[in-house]
Amino acid sequence: MRRLALPAILVAAAGLAACKPEAPRPPANGQSALDIMEKVAVAANTCWFKSGDAAFKAYQLSPELSSFSGRPRILLVRKGSRDDRPVLVVQAEGKPPRLDAFGPLLNEDVAPRIRQDVVRWANGGKDC
Repeated sequence: MRRLALPAILVAAAGLAACKPEAPRPPANGQSALDIMEKVAVAANTCWFKSGDAAFKAYQLSPELSSFSGRPRILLVRKGSRDDRPVLVVQAEGKPPRLDAFGPLLNEDVAPRIRQDVVRWANGGKDC
């Protein structure tokens, strides 16, 4: 499984070699990991799932924002599968918040789009 770090403040060039997203803006002062993940969860639900996006049709969103570990996250799992292992995990932690994404879905053709979307949403973008 390939692990990819997507910091909310800086995007590591090595982690995003497969695509060249816009440089993210620094989050607003006082923004927590939960604040960032709430933005990402709402946008992912709207843009990837409620829109009927074909790239995500085989998956369902499982938000775990009320994390006692200090790592609010969202999971993408296969619809109707008995295998509960996620194909994508996006989580944030720390101060300032650091955003990470990992899972087998990041080895697929949709990976650059996932990276771009998550970074954009974490930095306040709402567009799909």
